[in-house]
Parts: sequence; C-alpha cells; structure tokens
Amino acid sequence: MSDAAQKEPTPQDDAERIRLKRLAKLQNYASNSPVPSGSSTPATITPRPSSPRPLTPKAVSKPITVAKKVEEPTLPPIRKKAPSHLDLDVWENEMITSVLKVTLDKSITERSSYDIVWLKPLADEMQSEIAGQSLPRLNIDLIDRLLIARLEIDPQAMTEDLEFLPVLASLPPQQTIFEYLVGSWKRLNMARSTLVKKGYTPAETQSALTRLDKLRDLIISYAGLTLQEPDMFPQPSGRPLGPPELVTPLLSLSSLSTPLYYTNNASPNALSSSDIEQFLQDLAHRFEPDNEIDDILGDVVRQLLFHESLSRPEGLGGAVATWRGVVGGLEALVSVKSIAVMITRMPEWNPVNATAANFETLSLMGPLCRLGVFTREWPTIAQTYFSDPEKRSPQDLESSYASLRGTLKSLQSSLFQIFNTLVRAASSSREAVLQYFSRVVSLNVKRAGLQVDPDTVASDSFMVNIQTVLYRFAEPFMDANYTKIDRIDPLYYAQSDRIDISEETRIKATAQEASQWAEENRVSRGSAPNFISDIFYLTIAMSHYGYQKTISNYNELDKHMEDIERHLNFLNGDGSGMGSAFQARIQASINNIKNEKAKVQSAQCAYEAQLKDPELIFKSIGFTLFLSVWLIRQADPNKTHPNPPAELPLSKDVPMSFRVLPEYIVEDIVDYFYFATRHGPDKFELAGKNELLTFILTFLSSTWYIKNPFLKSKINDVLFMSIWGYGRESTGILGGLLNSHPLALKHLMSVLMHFYIEVEQTGASSQFYDKFNARRNISYVLKIVWNNPTHRDALNREAENVDKFVRFINLMINDVTYLMDESLSELTQIHDIQTEMDNTEQWNSKPLEYRREREGALRQLERHASSYTTLGRSTVELLKLFTAETKRPFMMPEIVDKLAAMLDYNLEALVGPRMQNLKVREPAKLRFDPRALLSDVLQIFLNLSDQPEFTKAIAGDGRSYSKGLFEQAEAIMFKRSLKSETELEKWRLLITKVEEAKETLEAEEDLGEIPDEFLDPLMFSIMRDPVILPTSRTTIDRATIKSHLLSDTTDPFNRMPLAIEDVVPSWCAINSNSEQCANEFSDLELKNQIDAFLIERKRMKADSSEDKMDVS
Repeated sequence: MSDAAQKEPTPQDDAERIRLKRLAKLQNYASNSPVPSGSSTPATITPRPSSPRPLTPKAVSKPITVAKKVEEPTLPPIRKKAPSHLDLDVWENEMITSVLKVTLDKSITERSSYDIVWLKPLADEMQSEIAGQSLPRLNIDLIDRLLIARLEIDPQAMTEDLEFLPVLASLPPQQTIFEYLVGSWKRLNMARSTLVKKGYTPAETQSALTRLDKLRDLIISYAGLTLQEPDMFPQPSGRPLGPPELVTPLLSLSSLSTPLYYTNNASPNALSSSDIEQFLQDLAHRFEPDNEIDDILGDVVRQLLFHESLSRPEGLGGAVATWRGVVGGLEALVSVKSIAVMITRMPEWNPVNATAANFETLSLMGPLCRLGVFTREWPTIAQTYFSDPEKRSPQDLESSYASLRGTLKSLQSSLFQIFNTLVRAASSSREAVLQYFSRVVSLNVKRAGLQVDPDTVASDSFMVNIQTVLYRFAEPFMDANYTKIDRIDPLYYAQSDRIDISEETRIKATAQEASQWAEENRVSRGSAPNFISDIFYLTIAMSHYGYQKTISNYNELDKHMEDIERHLNFLNGDGSGMGSAFQARIQASINNIKNEKAKVQSAQCAYEAQLKDPELIFKSIGFTLFLSVWLIRQADPNKTHPNPPAELPLSKDVPMSFRVLPEYIVEDIVDYFYFATRHGPDKFELAGKNELLTFILTFLSSTWYIKNPFLKSKINDVLFMSIWGYGRESTGILGGLLNSHPLALKHLMSVLMHFYIEVEQTGASSQFYDKFNARRNISYVLKIVWNNPTHRDALNREAENVDKFVRFINLMINDVTYLMDESLSELTQIHDIQTEMDNTEQWNSKPLEYRREREGALRQLERHASSYTTLGRSTVELLKLFTAETKRPFMMPEIVDKLAAMLDYNLEALVGPRMQNLKVREPAKLRFDPRALLSDVLQIFLNLSDQPEFTKAIAGDGRSYSKGLFEQAEAIMFKRSLKSETELEKWRLLITKVEEAKETLEAEEDLGEIPDEFLDPLMFSIMRDPVILPTSRTTIDRATIKSHLLSDTTDPFNRMPLAIEDVVPSWCAINSNSEQCANEFSDLELKNQIDAFLIERKRMKADSSEDKMDVS
C-alpha cells in the first residue's frame, strides 16, 4: 500500500467521522451491529475505518427505557455506513500478486522471503518493449503472460544468472503444475470472499468480480489442459502427473475410507473435500462448450472407475475399504450435470465390443457394480467371514452377516444415487442409462439357461447389484393403492425394442401369434414408452436373467451339499473298511469330502449374506407382489384389477395381450414367491398376504390361462409353502387367510379339487411322479381348512357335480393303491436287508463289495420309502376326511368296487401274515407310523359301513377279503385301543353284513358258461349295459369304460381321445337315427339278449334247486 494512500483522507473517512459525532450527541446510541474488520490477506488494499466502541448491555438498554416515556423525543433513523471506496488498479495489482504469487518487481520478492516469485525473464522482456519506462502494475491484460511465465519456470534448470538463482532455489520442491494452479485457484476464492465482505459499492464490486472471473477462467483453463497434457510445462520427476492428480483428491472424499495417496488435506496447494465440488463446477463451466470436457476429464473418470482397489481379492470385505473412495469420487463427479452427461457419452460407458463376460470389467460402472460377496467372484469373502461354518456359533455367523449386509447396503444405495443422478442430469444421459440396463439384459440372455458356463456370462454380484438399483427406480410407481399401474404400457413389447423377447416362450401363444400381435401393435418411433414402463419391464427382465439365476445357483449348492452328504455316508458305511488295507485310502477320501463340504457351506453362507438380507427380500417381495397384481390386471377382461378385483374364475377367452407375454413373467413370480415363503415368511407380515392369496387362487382356478404344466404345479407348491409354519405362526403365511378371506371361502375347495384332477395328465414325461407331490400339497392344505364348516359346505356343493367328484375320488383311490403298494413293498425289502445285517457273524463273512452294494441299496430304499409313506399317508388321511363328510359319490358303481378292493388289500398287508415284514429299525426316520396308518384305514371302513353298496363291494372282493382278516383287525383294534367300544361294535356289525352279502352274491354268480360276446373285454365279467366305443368299435360294459375314463381319457384299445359322452348303446351301431340313439333305449338287442340270458340262467338255477329239494 502506498504512503499517499495512507496520508490523504478519503470521503469515506470524513463520512465516518461525521457519523460518529452524531452518535455521541444521541446519548451514545449506536448501531448494535459492529462493522466487520477487514481481512489480512494481501488482496485488501483499502483500510477500513475503526469500528465504533461496542456498546455494553447497559448502554443498549438505556434508550429502550427512555423509549417508553411519552415525554422523550423519538430518535431519528440511523443512517447506514457509507460504502468504502475501492482503488481498482491498486487492488488488481495486489490481487494478481497474491493469487498467482508472482511479481515483476525484485524487491517485492525479496520482502516476501521469495514466497512471491520474481518473473525476471518476463520483466526483462517487457522492459525491452518499453525501453526507458517503468514496468506497469500487474493487471488483467497481463495475466496470460504472467501465468505462462510462471508455469515455464523449471526449478531443476541450471542458470548462470545469479540474480535469478535464489528465485529458482526457493520454489516449492517437487510441486507440480497442477498443484500450483490449484493453490492459485484456492487463493483466488479467498480473495473473492474477502472482496464480497468488504462492502464496496456495487459497481466497484462487480468490476472487481469480473477481473476475478477472468483470472479464474485462465487458471481453470490451464488446470484442465494440465490434466490433459501434463508435459506441457516443466514438471518434477517421480510424481504422478495429469489425471492422477485429480483422481487422488476424488478418492479421498469418502469419510469411511482411508485416503489413497492423499494425507495432507490442509495443504494450500491441494484440493480438500470442501473444494472439489466447486473446482469440478469451474472445470465444467469452462470446458462444457463443444464437449471439450470429454478430453479434460475423460482419463480422470477412467482412472477413477477402473481403480485397482476395485479388483483386489478382498473386495468389499477388506479392512481398508478403499472402494468407498471410488464411490465418493464418482458421486462428486456426477453431481455436476455436465460431467454426468459427459460420463454417459464416453465410449466406455457402454462399450460396443464388450461381451457378457467382460462387460462388467470394460464398462465404466462395471467394476463398481460387480463388487459383492458371492464366492465365484470373491472367494476371499467366504474364506474370511465364513471359514469352518460348522464350528461357528449362530451369533458369530449373524455378526458376519450383519457386517457384510451393512456394507452391501451402503454400496447399493450409492449405486442407485449415482444412476439416479445420471438419469436426472439430462434426457440424453437418461437414455444412456436405460441403454446400459438394456445392454446388460441382452448380453446375459444365456444366464437363464439350464446349463450355462459361468465364465461366459455376467457375475452374480454384478446382476444382483443392478437389480437393487432397478428396484429403487421402481419404488415411486409402486404405491399401495396402485394408482400409477395404468402408466405401465401393456403394449411395451410391441412398441419398444429395448428388450428382445422374440426367442422367449410365451405364456399361451405360439411364436407366429406373438409375431403377428407385435406387428399389429407396433407404432412409430415418435411415441416411445415412458420411463416408468422402461423401468418396469427392465426390472422384470433383469430379475429373470440375473437375480433369479443367482437364487438358482444358491439352490444348486443345496443339491451339491446333499450329494456330498450321500458320498460321505457311503464312504463311512458301517465302518468295516477301517482296519483293512483300504483304511488309509478311505480316510483320505473322507477328509477330502469333508474339506469340500466346508467350502460349500462357506459358499452357502456367502450367498445367504446377500440373498437372505431382510431388506433385499422385502424389496423383492414388494416388486413381485406389484407384478402379480399387474399380471392379473392383464388377464382381467375389465382391466380394472385390483380396484375392483377380477371375478373368478377368469373368462375362458384369454386376451391375446396376456397370451403373448413372456412366460418368464409368471415363472419369476412363482419362483420368487416360493423362495420368499421358504426363506423370509415373516416379511409378508406387514403387507402382501392378500396379493399372494389372490395370485394363487386366480391362476389355480383359471389354469387355462397358463400353458406350462410345471408353472401350474409351482403355483400349487407356493400355496403349500405358504401354510408351512414358522415362528409362532403354526399355519404359516396364509393359514389364517384360507379360513377367513372371502375369496378363499368361495373358491378354495373348487380350486384344489380342480387341480387335483388336472395334474393327473400334464403332458410331461415325469407327470406320473409329479402328480404325487402336487397332491400331497393339496392334502396338507385341505387338512388346514377342514375344520372350517364353510369349506366343508363347499365340498358338499362340489360333490353335487357327480361326474367331477367321482373322477376326483377315483384318482385318490388310484394314488393310495400305488403309494401304499410301493411303500409297503420297499419297507419289506428294508426289513429283509436289516435282518440280514443283524446276523453279524454271517454279515461280516460276506465280501466287502457285496456289503457296500447292500448298504447302498438300503439307503436308496430308505429314501424312496420315506417319500412313498409320506405321500400315501397324506392321501389316506384325505380319503378318511372325505368319506366322513360325503358318502354318496363313493357308492357309484365305477368307484365302490375299486375302493373296497384297495382297502381290503391294505388291511391285509397291515394286519395279515405279511405285517411281520413291515417291522423296520427307526420307523420314524422312514416316516412310517403303522398304528396311525391302520387306524385311518379302519376309519374309512367305519365311515362307509352303513352303505349297502360298500358292504356288497367288500363281499365281492375275492382277492383280499376274508372273515378271518376282519376278525384279526378287530382283535388288534381291541388290543391296541385303536377304536372305542362303540366303533368295535360297529365293526362287528360290518362283518355280519359283509358275510350276508357274500352269501347272496355267491348264489347269484353261478351262471354257468357265458357266451364270449356277453363278456366285458377288460374285466371278463358279464356286461350289464354294453356300449360301443366310437373309434375302436369295441363293445364294452358302460361301468367298465366309465371307471377307465376316470384315470385315462383315451380308448383303451387304440389310445384315441375318448369321453363318456362319446360312447353309444350297442344297438346304435345299426340305427341310422343318431338322435334316437342318444335318447331312446328300445330294441337294445345285445342288452336284451344279455338280460334274457340272465333271466334264463336264474330260472334254470331255481328249477335245479327245486329238483334237488324234491330228491332230498
């Protein structure tokens, strides 16, 4: 500051003195807001007048007291302090000197102890230009030359100029050009802040700010160019130059991570966390035009997002969470809109030549998105957190889960915030994000295959992280009242090519129908679907190709573990190999298997850390429920579900817009419901039970909407899992609703019966075995609701449809017949092997190979027997319940004989001579309870004992029935207290009735030789109501073909489709009047011949009896 400026008073000084005199006259009243003191920075060149003495509280209160007195005069308004004057030329010189730390005056450098650099070469150059004149003050017109001159100084250069040598020697050691420019930028910000606080006139302040902005643009320009071309000016050796100089402070932004290569946040020449946002904004403002920023920050983004910390083996689980720095740096970058848009323009954003396998390593977001816990990508996680899981306590494991889940939540939340910021930055960046998601889907179509090489597709971690991001995007339109569900475009697959489903199986449409529908509904490019539709359908696709496959991989580990357990059991055997020559080899194999088991268990735990994360399950359930409601809405003819709900059953006319949807929509809904009901049933407690029940009942009551039989069975499996008890809920998620929800009370019984019948023939190669599992599930559901009178009334209403109900109970009888026969047969074989092994001396004498073979056979028999006994018992229980509730359908001619024969056969197995063969070790392990099973079989007999048709059918069973068998059953009932005295008396009465019926039947059946044309071709019994099968032209008894069609809807002689309505009485074969054939029964030639034959034989038998009586 010059001496003249200090001696001459300014107008501001005079104004301040006058103001102070006035204040003194007004009883020392002064403003209670003291004028702030000036900054000590060199940028301040005008002295501030001294502030008035601050008033004490007493001084302040005095005028307040006086103001209350009426006689006191009112104080005049206080005038504001006049603004200070700014000498722009002086300020400009000192500001440039302090910001750039340069001067053309050697004395200034010396007075600053060489902190300010003397630009001697530039001073000499300018002096030569204005020979004989003094060098000008530093001003904005010179800043370009000043800055270049400073940047061109090489501290390591040799010089013979002794005057300039101290300048070179005093330069900061190893300071890079970027650091110098950052320091200048920070000093400029301080100068700006000080300027604004000074209170100069608006015109002077604006003029000064304009000069500062020009200098800022220059500094930022060179900072950007230095990032792009670090060798443009002399640089120190051994220092990272260019992009790493900005990457380093970006990596330090996360407070949760240890800064990388960046420890001195207080350095005046380094960007601190509070500086970075403004610095990036300045860079963006300077280089945004013409996309220059791409070249300036492109390499910075690459080096940040491909940082080596993202590929370290420890991944998320390292002690030093360096990956958080990458997240923090990226968040800072995308917070500036132009940089966010620039990132989505980069070729690495969505690399053209990337494959499914390397997309996550080549795309910018890939390395961050592939962080996770799954074993294949991050084996160190399982080794570190879940080593020796069998030896870990539940609390210890839960602690590991909590730690990893917290880290995953932090990562996934940050990923969403980043993608969300990109989406909101501009329409172009939003489209780039959608294309990114779409590319991930299209590249990973093969992930959904049954046999896929994991090295050829994206990793589980990558796909699950993207899934969580999409879930977050979907949240805004998934409100509880479904008010935004109509904003989802149902014609999306026809109007958008973002997701290619041309190769996907449709719910109920052929490829040709799907192609025609798409063509009819395709519109011009101008009306693209909205963002909600894009996110909705992308979330569905990502789930199918990514998240669901990850769950499948987890399930495969369960199967692998079962195989390991079986192998381990086989190696352990009975221990006879120990002590032999094979002991060392066997023990080595056992140890290897145990090590493999520990690895698989660790991998399972790692998967569970993510897949069983309560928050992820909750979000997944939320989206799946929303999707299920949307799907029913597409099937609903009124397109109004759930307000109001769709009417059940749905229309037989399935809308084409529903039929052409990819089948994986239904598959993924069902698969995730199954997973969630099994692993997170408690997550349905807050919401979702009603939607789950509605989805199940809708598509089980309207199975014609879904073509794939496996999907229908899976829906039934979900129903079964939803009644599986957990915690304090003994009847699971839906047990209570099944007995209270109006939809269940109205439709459940019909739904279960309908599906029990339908599952008999699915068209699949495994249909014979699949049906038993499906029907076991149904029987469990029926037991849950059986005590509800409303459901039993519904059953009785269903029984009024005799044909349907008869077919239903016929299938139950068939199942019991097969399952009981298989289970009892395998129990007998188990008994034989165990008896053989009990003879220790003889057993040990057998060859080792023989013993191993028998042990393997025993284990296999035990597995099968356990399954058969469970399925058989559940079906018998169902039969017991139904025969107690409704009896008439069981007495139909095509049912009653089969039912009686089945019961007699199983009773003989349980109480007859063969029962000794059913004694096995550990029957509970095989789920075999002979006492309970016998009690249920006997109860079925008792339930139907008052039906004459039933007693007659028992009497007619010549294969298994005997009076001695029933008396033996009575003795066991009494001995084991299986039944009450009343029931025992009822049993004795049944025996009497059966014996009487048997005598009557024997008397009627002695017909002598019967003509072949009167015999049924299947049963070889005399036909009572002959009919002709339309395609094979075979004559057969109506009761026989009705019984056959209950289980098989084909002609038994040529396998052509057949229904009972198609058969005609035999006489119609020669009658040309089809209507008469269907409605009249006169002149039934074959039937009349049979009736005449029976009358004649009865007459002959009666005559024979009379003759015998006369002879006697």
